[in-house]
Amino acid sequence: AGILNFCANNYLGLSSHPEVIRAAVEALEKFGAGLSSVRFICGTQSIHKDLEEKIARFHQREDAILYASCFDANAGIFEALLTPEDAVLSDELNHASIIDGIRLCKANKYRYKHMDMQDLEAKLQDAQVQRRLVATDGAFSMDGDIAPLREICQLAQKYDALVFIDECHATGFLGPNGRGTDELLGVMDKVTIINSTLGKALGGAAGGYTTGPKPLIDLLRQRSRPYLFSNSLPPAVVGCASKALDLLMESNAIAQSMAAKTQRFRSKMTAAGFTISGKDHPICPVMLGDARLAAVMAEDMLNRGIYVIGFSYPVVPKGKARIRVQISAVHSDEDIDRCVEAFTEVGRKHRALP
Repeated sequence: AGILNFCANNYLGLSSHPEVIRAAVEALEKFGAGLSSVRFICGTQSIHKDLEEKIARFHQREDAILYASCFDANAGIFEALLTPEDAVLSDELNHASIIDGIRLCKANKYRYKHMDMQDLEAKLQDAQVQRRLVATDGAFSMDGDIAPLREICQLAQKYDALVFIDECHATGFLGPNGRGTDELLGVMDKVTIINSTLGKALGGAAGGYTTGPKPLIDLLRQRSRPYLFSNSLPPAVVGCASKALDLLMESNAIAQSMAAKTQRFRSKMTAAGFTISGKDHPICPVMLGDARLAAVMAEDMLNRGIYVIGFSYPVVPKGKARIRVQISAVHSDEDIDRCVEAFTEVGRKHRALP
């Protein structure tokens, strides 16, 4: 029956969508393989401007700027935006790219406990500076949990802070129209800055972006080093992402299909006796605790035609080893059931289940 991939970031299945592939081919034939240049020299074509406009429209923001990856977007924003008179407050489980980006800036740095609003408020009170920026993943990639954005935005308003979210594991499939965690939690008008990727749900190729107020985007075009000194996105990648956004803005059917599939997997795995971290997110970490157990179970799953990967220290904390399963819109109910059956067999074999 072949191998079923349950560990890709291809949340909407768009990396193999025929219209997305066709758009990439057309862009390749019309605009070439690449531009051999950064954006401000001769690396800007109409398709780059069109995609930035489309991203801003999708997120209902004023403007957007493209990067080679969201890692670059995170590396380029904090240094350009924040000064030594400012402060950045970061969730302790934020993605490595946010951590690295924050290291580059000269702002006062505070790390608050994971999704702990009391600790965040205490840090906001400590940060007696000119400008405060709260930085968090919208959805956390290792645990499949979602930041409490309503409470974060309330605290940000109370302490006159800006809110930044990384939406790599949310854009395209969370919220009624797939616009992300800010749409899901009803705070689209309260989140100031969004960084996200084109390399997961939006075609799966490459690329990242920042979207937010136009003055911020103008500032990044002048000062963000990864933007200034990296080649512009290849036309085929731009074509993929542009078509993926078209499909999402034409219909929310694909995005909405994710909820039922995610719930099916989570409920069946829980009924089988597994502990699944997070809530209502297609990232479904099967918590095992032991690194060796996670590795051998993942190997046995592959022998049964299910491709998953074990995660252990230093990717996750010691004692928190897991197999991270990711549900996609292209998984059928039969695929999901086959995955659960394989987990149950392998779990019993290795005494991970009663």
